[in-house]
Amino acid sequence: MDIGQDRLVLMMRVSKLRVLVISIVLALLGIVIAVRLYGTRGYEKYTDSFFDTFDTVVVVVAYNRSQEEFDAYFDKIHRRFQDLHKRYDIYHEYPGLNNLKTINDHAGVKPVKVDKEIIDLILLGKQLYSQTAGKTNIAMGAVLRIWHEYREAGRNNAEAAQLPPMEQLRAASEYTDIDKVIVDEANSTVYLADSEMSLDVGALAKGYAAELVIQEMAAQGLKSAMISAGGNIRAIGKPLDGIRERWGVGIQDPQQSIFSEDGLLDVVFINDGAVVSSGDYQRYYVVDGKRYHHIIDPATLMPAEYYHSVTVVAEGSGAADYMSTELFLLPWPESRALAEELGVEALWVMLDGTTQTTEGMREILRSQGASGAARR
Repeated sequence: MDIGQDRLVLMMRVSKLRVLVISIVLALLGIVIAVRLYGTRGYEKYTDSFFDTFDTVVVVVAYNRSQEEFDAYFDKIHRRFQDLHKRYDIYHEYPGLNNLKTINDHAGVKPVKVDKEIIDLILLGKQLYSQTAGKTNIAMGAVLRIWHEYREAGRNNAEAAQLPPMEQLRAASEYTDIDKVIVDEANSTVYLADSEMSLDVGALAKGYAAELVIQEMAAQGLKSAMISAGGNIRAIGKPLDGIRERWGVGIQDPQQSIFSEDGLLDVVFINDGAVVSSGDYQRYYVVDGKRYHHIIDPATLMPAEYYHSVTVVAEGSGAADYMSTELFLLPWPESRALAEELGVEALWVMLDGTTQTTEGMREILRSQGASGAARR
């Protein structure tokens, strides 16, 4: 990031600490992982984390038969996340690898041959765009890049923080046509048919990466695990502690510090599913006393102001990641109608602090009587 080195170090330390605490709360505290060390049939609970992919802490919790078995899975998970991080990176180049930055750099020039992980990610983004209200657009990079630059500058120098000029945002919005993202599956190429456009998969990549990795590990024999990739939670199986049938995932209260006693809004219980939250409390900066977060409404080109947060429960973490953003960008009741139409469960924290949920979400919330012991 283009900010002063001293401030960068300080901010990264604070960011690492905050994300780490959030991930631990989500993955470990209270109801998430039993205190009991030994599970059923010789399984034990193990956990580890890393902070070198997707600019976030990734926490892995699993029940395995030995430390060696867990370490082998953890090493595979870590290396796979590193690989996917490079492929989905829009800021950096890597020798011998065509990634999303390569595609952006060749916009309007020529198709770029890429690996299947990139083809599938882009196809999912286009598919979900067509199946929803089209608020979450992976081709919105030209607009999001401007917001990113102003946000980072504002974090570096809070007194000089400014909003991007609306005329600049409007000009960039002319280059966000997702139909100009041309995917040729047969030849494994992606072509941006406009030299001014670019991809930004921030609303999809972490969740999709977690989905790919957890499925690959399950295929290799991992039976009981949960990955938290910066709050994108994906679980398989159930906790093998001999007690619970479901994992518990904490939902942060967007109006409270995660460091406070009231930092947890509720707990949702799942197995073989994903929980993802989007909110105005995550990445933001302050201009003239007002907070401006990173989730940009394509209609206004400004941060959406319908909710403090939206939490989605779905089968896959790629779709859950995308849908938490999409629902956040839609006004009520259009947001709820879309959730019900697509069959995802959701919890909205409204601007007045009250909450709304789908009916299915209520059935798996601790505040409504649910627990990890058994299905209601």
